Amino acid sequence: MTPRTTRRPGARALATAGAAALALTACSAVGSGSGSGASDDATGTAGGGTVTLVTHESFALSEGLLEQFEEESGLTVEVVQQADAGALANQLVLTKDAPLGDVVYGLDNAFATRALDEGVVVPADVTAPAAEDAARYAVEGDDDGALTAVDYSDVCVNVDTAWFAEHGVPEPTTLESLLDPAYRDLLVVPDPVTSSPGLAFVLATIGAFGEDGWVDYWADLRDNGLKVADGWSEAYYTDFTAGGGDGPRPIVLSYASSPPATVPEGGTEPTTRALLDTCFRQVEYAGVLAGADNPEGGAQLIDFLLSDAVQADLPGSMYVYPVSTAVELPEEWARWAPLAEEPFEVAPADIDAHREEWLATWSDTVVG
Repeated sequence: MTPRTTRRPGARALATAGAAALALTACSAVGSGSGSGASDDATGTAGGGTVTLVTHESFALSEGLLEQFEEESGLTVEVVQQADAGALANQLVLTKDAPLGDVVYGLDNAFATRALDEGVVVPADVTAPAAEDAARYAVEGDDDGALTAVDYSDVCVNVDTAWFAEHGVPEPTTLESLLDPAYRDLLVVPDPVTSSPGLAFVLATIGAFGEDGWVDYWADLRDNGLKVADGWSEAYYTDFTAGGGDGPRPIVLSYASSPPATVPEGGTEPTTRALLDTCFRQVEYAGVLAGADNPEGGAQLIDFLLSDAVQADLPGSMYVYPVSTAVELPEEWARWAPLAEEPFEVAPADIDAHREEWLATWSDTVVG
């Protein structure tokens, strides 16, 4: 992931600030363990030793959850952090003969097929009840179940509803409506070359307009005053009018889960809204790494990620939706963070086959 640029909105960004800082050294230790890779004291058997989790910089769980897992399992958890999903996938491929750890979390559907094709993950004995729910998000072709879905989110265009009301301008509703001259110079998106939500938005346009139309769509966005920020944080917190930085643009690429974080103190509803007809669904996966020192511990850690405690924690700690149907969403999510009924889709195998080509074409079209 080349820097993932804090991919979650509002409270998520604050919750992960410490993790992001630690990611500057590409490694952090959680619990009593320390180190930067698969530890020499890993026993390779359940019930003891060290298990090393390789993940992205936004990984964060509420205080005490990992410690409770360590106490109950007898394992020590070490966390090795990369930047975002792309860098994570790249590092796993480059180090597959000497893996960075035992288990990976955070590969998304834009990079899942690459991980499978390169053989960096292997099937694991995942026994958590939520594994049945996770199977609904299985990667096509992953017949052995080497990747297990943990969470998902919808990347969508968001609008500052207060700005539009104040200026008497109708809000856009669809991808096509963003081309209207009424929205000239109002949209900011993160660079898809350096940002996983930015890549997801490119995929949304490919899903919406097909191979024959997506490039022209981006050319039209460019001509309508599109701004491209380095990453999600810059787009949301600096350029977006509702991001707290007094930015000039009231339309931003973010998440369906962003609006609850914009309910003002003492307020009753968000000041932003996600456009649910513009979304691409990201799914994040976990898997045991090929050549892991402690594959059994890795499988235990995946079970932990699918536990009710973690699944219920995900909306608040990482601003993503749990795959488990056994946990309830926070009330504000149920009210203000609905998912897209029909998000745009691109098959993971197609993404893997054309990702670099599509990004080069996007850069030639938008950046020049």
